[in-house]
Amino acid sequence: MYFIYSVIANLIFLFSPIIFLFRIINGKEDYKRYQEKLCIYKKMNKLKSVWLHAASVGELMSIIPIIERLEKSFSVKQIILTTSTTSSAKIFKKQKLKKTIHKYYPLDTNYLTNKFIDIWKPQLAIFVESEIWPNMFKNLDKNKIPIIILNARITKKSFQRWKIFKNFSASIFSKISLALPSNLESQRFLKKLGVKNIKIAGNLKFYGKNIKINQNKFEFYRKFKKFTTWCAASTHEGEEILVAKLHKALKINNKTLLTIIIPRHINRSEKIITNLEKLNLNIVTYSSRNKIRKNTDIFLVDAYGEAANFYQLCKITFVGGSIVKHGGQNPLEPARLGNFILNGPNICNFKEIYAYLKKNKISVTTSNFNQMKKNIESKLNKNLSNKIKRKIFRIGNKILNKNTSYILKFI
Repeated sequence: MYFIYSVIANLIFLFSPIIFLFRIINGKEDYKRYQEKLCIYKKMNKLKSVWLHAASVGELMSIIPIIERLEKSFSVKQIILTTSTTSSAKIFKKQKLKKTIHKYYPLDTNYLTNKFIDIWKPQLAIFVESEIWPNMFKNLDKNKIPIIILNARITKKSFQRWKIFKNFSASIFSKISLALPSNLESQRFLKKLGVKNIKIAGNLKFYGKNIKINQNKFEFYRKFKKFTTWCAASTHEGEEILVAKLHKALKINNKTLLTIIIPRHINRSEKIITNLEKLNLNIVTYSSRNKIRKNTDIFLVDAYGEAANFYQLCKITFVGGSIVKHGGQNPLEPARLGNFILNGPNICNFKEIYAYLKKNKISVTTSNFNQMKKNIESKLNKNLSNKIKRKIFRIGNKILNKNTSYILKFI
């Protein structure tokens, strides 16, 4: 199976110039930096590194606290952080990190993974959530570099796929030095896939600092204080229509209501605007910087990395991907920032997190329009923010300390 995988990886490498060209045209690749995926760098490296790899924005944000802790360690001289998306690269630029540099993750061919290891000299490789790369794992193991899977997440669907290629998956997962699963289901699947060393440290996404609104934007956000706001975050196609109809129903008794929509994929923004305008709603987008007027109904956040600022303006957030059959999105960021969480019934992707929130009276599952309307109305004028923040901070801090201590044992 390694042979077949390597053939496919090499074919992707062979056609990568064409693939990169299409991705650059579609705005999915950075034309100034795409060469990094081929291990071509402007400056060569001289230091040994602790290496962390996170796929995209959500995974990156979950490990920023870990990186900050590692930067304080005298034994860590340099941290190399790799991601795969342009949006995550933009988010990295906003972080104030001193020892950490960002590069794009290379194509997973035998040649490029060996070249990456040779250039960056990782003393430890940390992969976040479900990032499993056969050639990279093989060559890290060959060079006796420990592999940690941080906040490891294996869904039932991905487990069943790995199980088809039993010997292949066993040869990959057996190379993992330590797995730190984010939930009990992942722990069970990792064990069945052949990981020997598994420790329970908890889901890193419970941890989060109290983010303060950027002072440069204070005047902009101050305008929201005139409104009663609630948020619909990580929405998928079809969910914005439901949110818009809820807004119209809620506004009958609350004339100052403003609904903030943060779509999961901002490239859908134009389509969302078109659909909402058909419902005779007045929309202002974040990118337009247009004035929010009394008759504004929807504020559409069409930019990455801004969600946390808007969560702080609200007391209640509906988390999307849960009405449509997607499996739900992670509710922890809005909850950490003091929002009561509303979600639909399709939350299999994060069922343990939702169970924790429900147990602590921080969330409620709603299955129809009238239930959602009633729950939003009951929470709009209640201020539970500080109570919610305290509950989640306590468990989050404990989880962060545990994960960090396990990692530092390998450095």
